[in-house]
Amino acid sequence: MIRRITFQGEPGANSHIACREAFPDFEAVPCATFEDAFTGVENGSATYAMIPIENSVAGRVADIHHLMPQSTLNIVGEHFLPLSHQLMAVKGASLSTIKTVQSHVMALGQCRKAIRALNLVPLIGADTAGSAREIAEARDVTRAAIASRLAAEIYGLEILSENIEDEAHNTTRFVILARDGEWAPAGNGPVVTTFVFRVRNVPAALYKALGGFATNGVNMTKLESYQMDGHFTATQFYADVDGHPDDRNLKLALEELAFFSRELRILGVYPAHPYRASLPTSEETY
Repeated sequence: MIRRITFQGEPGANSHIACREAFPDFEAVPCATFEDAFTGVENGSATYAMIPIENSVAGRVADIHHLMPQSTLNIVGEHFLPLSHQLMAVKGASLSTIKTVQSHVMALGQCRKAIRALNLVPLIGADTAGSAREIAEARDVTRAAIASRLAAEIYGLEILSENIEDEAHNTTRFVILARDGEWAPAGNGPVVTTFVFRVRNVPAALYKALGGFATNGVNMTKLESYQMDGHFTATQFYADVDGHPDDRNLKLALEELAFFSRELRILGVYPAHPYRASLPTSEETY
């Protein structure tokens, strides 16, 4: 068995940390792009890919919802990583010397208050760890980066301010992708089913398509729409629901969805991560 897992970013990225937490015995392989991380699994050089899909503060990760339906990979698991952002710079720098801060756009968005309080100019980098590496290479006491403690260790940077994220609940959810699309077994603990669909071009199609989830008591935890092929209409939807397709209520709901959809593809049926037990619950079912 190939014990490798790909991730987008450089060593020390939050995705790297997620790989180490979920698969400590696997070699974590950094990739320049999400497409490269996908390809590593598609061509068999890695078993899994660890892909961030959403953040509790900044929302969904751009591009992933477009890449996943086009890929042949399947979701086989999920991982939740509470994030802790550190402000770091080269040795000799201080809060009084730094003028700019560089990081991934989502990390910058998650630390707006601290950036504003320190009167720093935010600069968008390719990713958090890559920004840390660039700051280390520049040896400029006016430049700082926002990244993880692991990145500070790897690139020899000093942490000038700890835990600068705006929200304590700052958490990123990752999906674990594999070539094998085998579903998690039913009746063996909480399960999440993820799918994409495109409704038929008929009046109230979305309302009718989703009605089966309400009438059958299925909890839909995520529903997102996005444009395709350059059209300014929400033509494709991405959804997560609690339950297994073999459960009678979800089976009936999916049958009704399929009737009103021109396309329906299940991306994965996988065990719910234990972190979900700590999430706020709602009595509302969609």
